[in-house]
Amino acid sequence: MELAYVCEWERRPKSTHCPSIPLVCSWSCRNLVAFTTDLKNDDDNDRADVSHMIHIMDTEHPWDVYSINSGHAEVISCLEWDQSGSRLLSADGDGHIKCWSMSEHLVNSWESILSSSLEGDPIVALSWLHNGVKLALHVEMSGSTNFGEKFSRVKFSPSLTLFGGKPMEGWLAVTVSGLVTVSLLKPGGALLTASESLCRLRGRVALADIAFTGGGNIVVAATDGSSSSPVQFYKVVVSVVSEKCRIDTELLPSLFLRCTTDPLRRDKYPAVTHLKFLTRENSEQVLLCASNHNGSIVECWSLRKEGLPVNNIFQHRSPVVGEKQPTILKWRILTTTNDLERVSAIALPKLPISISNTDLKVASDTKFCPGLGLALAFHDGTIQILHRLSLHTMGVFYGSASTSGSGQRSGDDSAIKRQRTGAPGLHFKALQFSWTSLALAGVDNQGKLHMLRVSPSMGQVLEMNTTLRHLLFLLEYCMVTGYDWWDVLLHVQPSMVHNLVDKLHEEYMRQNHALQQVLATRIVAVKASLCKLSTATAARACDFHAKLLLIAISSTLKSLLRPHVLNTPDKSPGDRLTEICAKNMDTDIDKVMINLKTEEFVLDGPPLQSLQQLIQWVGEFVLYLLANLPNQGSMVRPGFGFMRDGASLGMLREMLVMIRIWGLLKPGCLPTFTATSDSQDSLQLLFRLLTKLWLCSRDDALPQDPDESLIDECCLLPSQLLVPSMDWLPVNDGIIVKLQGKQPIRLQFGKTSSLALLDASRSISCQRTDNLRCVHMGVCPTEDSKACTRCGCVTMLRSPNKSNAMKQWEQRWIKNCLCGGLWRRIPPMHT
Repeated sequence: MELAYVCEWERRPKSTHCPSIPLVCSWSCRNLVAFTTDLKNDDDNDRADVSHMIHIMDTEHPWDVYSINSGHAEVISCLEWDQSGSRLLSADGDGHIKCWSMSEHLVNSWESILSSSLEGDPIVALSWLHNGVKLALHVEMSGSTNFGEKFSRVKFSPSLTLFGGKPMEGWLAVTVSGLVTVSLLKPGGALLTASESLCRLRGRVALADIAFTGGGNIVVAATDGSSSSPVQFYKVVVSVVSEKCRIDTELLPSLFLRCTTDPLRRDKYPAVTHLKFLTRENSEQVLLCASNHNGSIVECWSLRKEGLPVNNIFQHRSPVVGEKQPTILKWRILTTTNDLERVSAIALPKLPISISNTDLKVASDTKFCPGLGLALAFHDGTIQILHRLSLHTMGVFYGSASTSGSGQRSGDDSAIKRQRTGAPGLHFKALQFSWTSLALAGVDNQGKLHMLRVSPSMGQVLEMNTTLRHLLFLLEYCMVTGYDWWDVLLHVQPSMVHNLVDKLHEEYMRQNHALQQVLATRIVAVKASLCKLSTATAARACDFHAKLLLIAISSTLKSLLRPHVLNTPDKSPGDRLTEICAKNMDTDIDKVMINLKTEEFVLDGPPLQSLQQLIQWVGEFVLYLLANLPNQGSMVRPGFGFMRDGASLGMLREMLVMIRIWGLLKPGCLPTFTATSDSQDSLQLLFRLLTKLWLCSRDDALPQDPDESLIDECCLLPSQLLVPSMDWLPVNDGIIVKLQGKQPIRLQFGKTSSLALLDASRSISCQRTDNLRCVHMGVCPTEDSKACTRCGCVTMLRSPNKSNAMKQWEQRWIKNCLCGGLWRRIPPMHT
């Protein structure tokens, strides 16, 4: 493990951030991290007014934290993201639960939309109901060419379903008095709430955790906090009967900690301090930690089905055909640690790696560790990564939670006995793994947030090909699931980028056509993120961002086409346009247009005029590509990636045909070019040259180099038309590019990184552009804007155009950027 960056609070004379007790932290699948602190404002009477704060930040811009005065009256005890990473639950010590959602789909603007409460009954465990989606990641199949074999869908039922099998949304919480409360979100937005006792004899619940079974049931583990008391397990079944929520509970087998039965440790660890199911979807393995003031011990238990012994009287009778030996469920201890330093926090892996014997053997042979390790933070400031099944040490972080020093050691228990440098008293209070287990976010007892890299091999030396295969495997997983891949990029060195992009493309091309269509834009976004990590591939990042915009514009323009008559064949007008343009190789745009049913292209004037800036971008982009064709001797210049991309060139060709037809209906929608001759038919010229280039790179023919005549004509283009200077790569103000070195970066919440300011200052006097509406905003725009957390793409927060066609275009990226990244509001001065 290595420290990547530390983000701390600015010191203020009359207000201080101090950690809540307990401090909680949660990491979403969209790489949003939420954590809590208390804000104390000291007044003149020496009284402290405490506000319970929730802080939400995206890991790419950690300084841009959004702090919410939660309104909770007591200390926040739980934070929980939903499966989509767009909603957050918070619960406190007074029994109040709040559901937070993004306002206007912005990661730095949140509002409480729903709430439920059990007055005066503190919440000790909280979880969203399961939606029935579960994947298994098979390390054994990492060399397969089929994504379906690498990442298989596991049969898993939702906790509750609506009519037609659609999962019902809601949450479940456990209180300190032994109540389980369920809140269900009805389709109309109303909240349906019910509460029930976990068992007939209610008792104090100090710690609890929630897991789900494949059959749709919920399992709750609970303890009163004493190691001499049993850890109880309950099955919870939620249903809706007559428009009312019903909860049924059933007692399951319980267990006693092994350390309480050991004569040498019977009274050594009196308190259970941590209780966790190993994974959210596995209720049959649980992790327990018992502690005293100086140390801790961790035990891992497994629920197994065992045969029930039969009395000798019944063993001699004749067996009945089909009769099976009776069985019973019983908790058995898997393994336990030796005496440890006192544990302050535990993080469990979220990567759903298959733990079959074959998968575990392949993972061991290839040194693939993500998803196999759990993290323990100790009061001396260190962190250990332990194997989730054997609990043997895989890696140790020796840096103090208060310093920038860090270290990585892989291996045995003897390494733990090494002299530690952490200052006493400074330690992590909360710890969370990322969704691929390649990063750890920790919040210390001073409220600072630390981001740590976790090596895929836990520091073991690997061959470059093996390292690339591991990273490629996890990138494919993110691509299939839609999870953010920011934590994977932490481990990509600039020298790896070219190979990773090529290998990712090869694997993508081996999938079936249907899956390729689903992943078409996602793989382009992954490639763009990778190429930004190296200066040698920055031009390719430009091309990938342009391709995302090109695909979106093409889809929008084609969606405007309507069949002339209702009883049309299966193919839409857009599909017919693609088919005709692919077959017709004529370089004359008017001859291609003749073969189309032009009545399908008839649109009213206002929609066409409102989309003129998109049409203008297409025309200027084609002109830029063709004018730069003679200069594409290397991959350094933007646009190189399109010269051999037959699919993209064909898409541009189709759009020029549509624009030509629409120009006959509404000349004002045509792209405008500055030509040296008034008689120059610019669109005809661009189509002719583009078609010649497309013929050299069609998918159904062998690729050829452009002939000399085409290059000569493209050389003459700047003397015929004014070539625009196109800068379609957004300013990169994120932190990921700055983390290539081994030295950690120190940041401050609320204060923009000096590295990001340096990038922004390079274009301070330049014309600002709305990257998605393709309009200029001026040198000093006054409009509020939003920027993508992933690619940095900037667009205005409010639409300047209210036409239906423009609304249709804006709906494509109202929730997420075209690359899939989230939006964050940025002030006018930083656009």
